This record gives sequence, structure tokens and C-alpha cells, in this order.
Amino acid sequence: MTTLPQTSTDHRPPLWAALAIAILPVVAASIAGSAATVPQIPTWYAGLVKPPFNPPNWIFAPVWTALYALMALAAFRILRLPVGTPGRRRALLVYHLQLLFNIGWSFAFFGANSPVAGLAVILPLLVLIVAAIAAFRPLDRLASNLLWPYLAWVAFATLLNASIWWLNR
Repeated sequence: MTTLPQTSTDHRPPLWAALAIAILPVVAASIAGSAATVPQIPTWYAGLVKPPFNPPNWIFAPVWTALYALMALAAFRILRLPVGTPGRRRALLVYHLQLLFNIGWSFAFFGANSPVAGLAVILPLLVLIVAAIAAFRPLDRLASNLLWPYLAWVAFATLLNASIWWLNR
């Protein structure tokens, strides 16, 4: 019995590499976002007029921790697909692009103290999250579904961002 050599379409990245590529960008996004956000909470953000549905500040850290964990798990599942899987590369590109916009929002809204700049970043972020969900769907339904809570939270954050802009214009 002769075995054929593995083709590139059969190649899966090593488990450790998939874990690193799934987790490290999310951790970097969390650290970068926190660096732009946390110093502004007791100063600039505290002075803003906020809508009545604004959650208490303490809720954001656990929510984002859970969302980042779901995002990392979703990315991990896509990363574990064989390298040559059609759509895999595009799905990962869209996913990482939305992650950059995620970081960009923290710097636009909090870092630049600008709700309008936050809106300019969060609106394309919403589109990119939907695109990531759509790109993940044919590859791994669970990975796609893991991004829905993130989309829901960012949709809520968009409403919150727009309301803060409106109340403070």
C-alpha cells in the first residue's frame, strides 16, 4: 500500500501555532484598547452626558473578556482548518481587519476624546463583523455563531456611541 504525500490542502497548522495566532491578536487588541480607554474613564468619559441606558463602568471588562474569548475560539476553529480550504484565508483576513477596527475604535473614541471619530470607526467595524460572520459561516457554523454576541454588543456600543455624541454635541 502506497500513501500519497500530504498536499497543501490537507495541511493543518500545528495546534500551538493556531492557539497563538487565535489568542495573541485578541490579547493585543485588549491591551491596546485598555491602554487608550482606562485613563480616560475617570476624566474625559466621566464628564460626558450619557443616555439612561448607559451600563455601569464595571460591566465593560467582563463583557469584553467574554467576547474576546469567543472571538479567539472562533478564529482558532478557522485556523485549524486545512490551509488550502477555500475561503479560509479571506475569512481570517476579514477577521483580523475587524480586530484592527476594534482597536481603532478605542483610540478614536477614548484616545482622541471624540465620539464622532468613534462613530467613523464603529460603523465600518459593524460591517466587518457581519462580513467575518458571513465568511466564517460556510467554513465552520459554530465559529460563525460565536461572533454573534460580539456583533450584538458592538451594535449596542454603536447606539451608545451615537447617543453620547448626540448628547454632547
